[in-house]
Amino acid sequence: MRQVLPGWRCFTGAGNGTIGSHPLALDPNRMREMLNSLDLPKAPKDTRVVVAMSGGVDSSVVAGLLAREGYGVVGVTLQLYDHGAATHRKGACCAGQDIGDARRAAQVLNIPHYVLDYEDRFRKAVIEPFANAYQQGETPVPCIACNQSVKFVDLMEVAKDLGADVLATGHYVQTRLKDGRRRLFRPVDQNRDQSYFLFATTRDQLDFLRFPLGGMTKPEVRALARDLGLDIAEKPDSQDICFVPQGKYADVIRKIHPEAVAGGEIVHLDGRVLGRHEGIVNYTVGQRKGLGVAASEPLYVVKLDHKAGRVIVGPREALMTKRVRLRDVNWLGDAPIDTLVGGNGLPLDVKVRSTRPPQAGALGFEDGVAVVTLFTGEYGLSAGQACVFYADDGDEAEVLGGGFIAEAVPMALSA
Repeated sequence: MRQVLPGWRCFTGAGNGTIGSHPLALDPNRMREMLNSLDLPKAPKDTRVVVAMSGGVDSSVVAGLLAREGYGVVGVTLQLYDHGAATHRKGACCAGQDIGDARRAAQVLNIPHYVLDYEDRFRKAVIEPFANAYQQGETPVPCIACNQSVKFVDLMEVAKDLGADVLATGHYVQTRLKDGRRRLFRPVDQNRDQSYFLFATTRDQLDFLRFPLGGMTKPEVRALARDLGLDIAEKPDSQDICFVPQGKYADVIRKIHPEAVAGGEIVHLDGRVLGRHEGIVNYTVGQRKGLGVAASEPLYVVKLDHKAGRVIVGPREALMTKRVRLRDVNWLGDAPIDTLVGGNGLPLDVKVRSTRPPQAGALGFEDGVAVVTLFTGEYGLSAGQACVFYADDGDEAEVLGGGFIAEAVPMALSA
């Protein structure tokens, strides 16, 4: 049961600033003075924090910083897949080497640490949907699925079972209290922005989550790791999909969907058959190299027709789109989304690539389906990718939610 401090009539939620009818509720400045660095009205020594420790430098520093501040820190590492093939692969996360690194970091920091076997759950919630999506010609983002299920649902329940007040991770995003509730923002280090992968986080989850690195740069985090005595201070960042040995995702899909590697035709947009392929899972929308066909002009993968087993290719301009239709939209804004969207749509910034800055756009609805207009346009978008919304208010823009791309409408059809 959550502790209530003497003199406070009521406290509900984790860091949402709600303190019932006490007079301090009328004075935001005084209220902030009563909160600890995690926005909770209790001393750090009375605050239990579960830290999701992947074995990397970021999550280890989170655990170290909070332990240094006097919080009751508990480290939890999830074993997510059979890591034998990826144990020593550079750029993998949560592999055997990483579990050992997390354990050693916890020992240095003198905090309790648990390793939980979540292989079965991870396979059903992340790996199998990933393979299914690729088999259907989509380009899924498994890190988003992992956050939606294993990390921010299952691990959050574990944290609550352990009596934690909050769950902290090493993601580079910021949350803070604004107008009575916790909101999600881009980080200070724009080169490390991970908000693209967290757009599906719900309001209730944001109340329970903390991201201590959002106000830091990566060099600052590595310096803190050295200061904390962590031998992983210079450990490389994970670069590719954690459960894909050697980065060969087709090998993973082949085990689940052998039919996805069946051969088929490579067809030009104009109908010409240019050659054959050995499985659509070996191709992605926007791909240029390795097509295996000869042509007088540069060709790109424009579409993957999983029903006919065809790879459709064409010129680069065929990849341009300014309109995307979305599914599974998550909205974090104040007012209901349908009350905000007018005739010309709701102006906002949009991120459709994790590694690119947001661009100006507008959100509207057509027959109940969310449609985003990209004012500048984008090349090579595919179903399954994310489209994330931001309030247009500077570098630390608020994340308003987002959705998954159901269809990228070609320019020829969106005019």
